[in-house]
Amino acid sequence: MNSCNNAAESSTSSAAPGNNSMAEKNLTANRIVVNAFQTGDASKIDSAVASDFVGHTEGADMGRDSLKAMIVAMKKEFSDMKTDVLKEVGDDEYVFTLMRFTGTSNGNMGMPKGPYDFHSLEVSRFKDGMAVEHWSYMQPKEMMAMMPPPPAADAKKK
Repeated sequence: MNSCNNAAESSTSSAAPGNNSMAEKNLTANRIVVNAFQTGDASKIDSAVASDFVGHTEGADMGRDSLKAMIVAMKKEFSDMKTDVLKEVGDDEYVFTLMRFTGTSNGNMGMPKGPYDFHSLEVSRFKDGMAVEHWSYMQPKEMMAMMPPPPAADAKKK
């Protein structure tokens, strides 16, 4: 699997018709973020994400520093996580990335222990080549498979 492999990018990436330089800047910034989640190294995030970044996903917070903390925490909690960029498309304002995530959960961060395999559409809005907002969308069936089981009903309750 790959995160930012040039060979994979050439077959999975595209900019909008007219392939402008801002679209390429946005795709490059997006790849920096994808790579950070794959490696757990948030050291290049300042070059790709605005300081007032807003994450619109569950557990996300505002600000670039919160994103960096999330990257480090996710690598700690999901140390064998692999990301596979299936397709990415960008223009001068948005990058859409279809991804596959696989690995093993240790039971923290809201997921049950054990293997996981899911797809997600990652949507990022850019301004001046920097990510300013992010949304993540998953298939409901895959999302439900990752949810912890509901607590067992207390048999003694009447």
